[in-house]
Amino acid sequence: MEYKRRLLPFRISHPTVSGLWYSFLWMMIGALILSLFLHLGQMQEDNLSVYTYLIHAASIGFGGIAAGKRSGRRGWYQGGLVGCLYGVIVLLISFLALDSQLILNDFILLIPAFLIGMAGGVMGVNLRR
Repeated sequence: MEYKRRLLPFRISHPTVSGLWYSFLWMMIGALILSLFLHLGQMQEDNLSVYTYLIHAASIGFGGIAAGKRSGRRGWYQGGLVGCLYGVIVLLISFLALDSQLILNDFILLIPAFLIGMAGGVMGVNLRR
């Protein structure tokens, strides 16, 4: 463990920030794998939206687990907060980068993000024990 501390000297102590960090890390890994499958394999762009939603859901879940493990209590709150913040950040990036309009259906996607993050946070608290 000491070797790991010397290699990576910083530690994110706040559970929500840590969960967001892990969420975006898993999202980047998933996007890289998905783009490799799209480029190298026989995958079509028509199926891309389903896999994108799955990657986002897995990212929120892993971020919720990280936030729950880091907090040690109230995992549903920390994980749900990670899910909501992740969803808002993704909505803002898509709004600003793609110059698209925000509609009600975009904000409805925050509900599953909250629920997935909440479930991940509960699992994270229970994994710590």
